[in-house]
Amino acid sequence: MISVTHFDAGDDLSFAERAQAALAALAARPGYLGGSLGRSTDDDGQWIIVTEWADVGSYRRALGGFEVKMLATPLLAQAIDQPSSFEQLVLIDADQQVTLRRSDRA
Repeated sequence: MISVTHFDAGDDLSFAERAQAALAALAARPGYLGGSLGRSTDDDGQWIIVTEWADVGSYRRALGGFEVKMLATPLLAQAIDQPSSFEQLVLIDADQQVTLRRSDRA
């Protein structure tokens, strides 16, 4: 699963540093597959944190880790209120190999 969290950081100069620390805390948790911090090319105040997880359970358990609570949770509380967790149902790699996944939703 992937998590795409949007932020309106405005001109907060410390945002990127705090987001990097939050991303590092998440990266240390079991089930973390990768992640990135990105800034909009159209609006310097708009940012996203994208993380990929082995499954929904890994992501949810990661949010309970001490370091995540200390570093990521305060940042995530500033996120724009919109859906952020998504199932990856169709994947196509650079060689155009297609992988179809079944939904985990109950």
